[in-house]
Amino acid sequence: MFRWLGYFLLVLPGLLCAHTLALTFDDGFSPEEAEEAAVWNQKLLDGLAAMQVQSLILPAGKRVESEAGMALLRQWSVAGHQIGNHTHCHKSLSGKDMTLTRYTTDILRAERLLSVLPGWTPRFRYPYLKEGDTLEKRDGVRRWLSEHGYQAAAVSIDTSDWYYNERFLQLLKEGKTDRLPTLQAAYLQHLWDRAQYYDQLAQSVLHRSPSHVMLLHTNAINAAYIRSIITLFRSRGWEVVSPRQAYADPLYAMTPDTLPAGESLLWSLAKAQGMKGLRYPAEDGQYEAAGLDAALR
Repeated sequence: MFRWLGYFLLVLPGLLCAHTLALTFDDGFSPEEAEEAAVWNQKLLDGLAAMQVQSLILPAGKRVESEAGMALLRQWSVAGHQIGNHTHCHKSLSGKDMTLTRYTTDILRAERLLSVLPGWTPRFRYPYLKEGDTLEKRDGVRRWLSEHGYQAAAVSIDTSDWYYNERFLQLLKEGKTDRLPTLQAAYLQHLWDRAQYYDQLAQSVLHRSPSHVMLLHTNAINAAYIRSIITLFRSRGWEVVSPRQAYADPLYAMTPDTLPAGESLLWSLAKAQGMKGLRYPAEDGQYEAAGLDAALR
């Protein structure tokens, strides 16, 4: 008996520290904005399928409303991924010219477009993770979402993948493909660093590691490296789970009392608890530029 007790005590810390991660993708591919959209869409879906990962895509209606855009989005449904709502026009709720009525009308516009697809799920993610600069807007949208049956599509891990995508496309345009391995390594390190940072925030504010949800975008760099991203986390002991499983964590029912509201849910909880040293915005290309400039020089 004592031998088994000793074994249990040995493995218990590892069990308690197990990490889970769900991948979610914002915006959707627009064939009107990028001629490679169909290729990127297929590569991203192929990568997820090869790694046996189910995800959630949250399209901005304006990006996918064309016949070609909806055809690409429908491929996500067919592959078994969930479809959520990211508004139609992708405007910030914290914008000075944004009103509560205008914002909720935009959510409904996207819902009418997207809810006909298999895989539709009433989960809502705020563009730019901005949840309002006034109590009226913040609480008004929260109330409206609840009344209309929406669940949160908050994230625990925010990233600047969009900035790395800009640099990725720039290298391709300039023909500097020899720099791509360096960029790939830097990008993977960025995602790992952000995961470690937000998990440490979780330990501070929740005293545990939750089921994490990472924000990524439908873009060229993720289409190119999605298998490497999943391999990275799995190789370091993280289990990649479905968003449905991750969102069962009680974390995602929390509504921090902050203004301006938004960012990663863990960042917001840390701010609400008075944690010092939180940068704003929490993630941005300005934090990544110097390091990438030096690495790609």
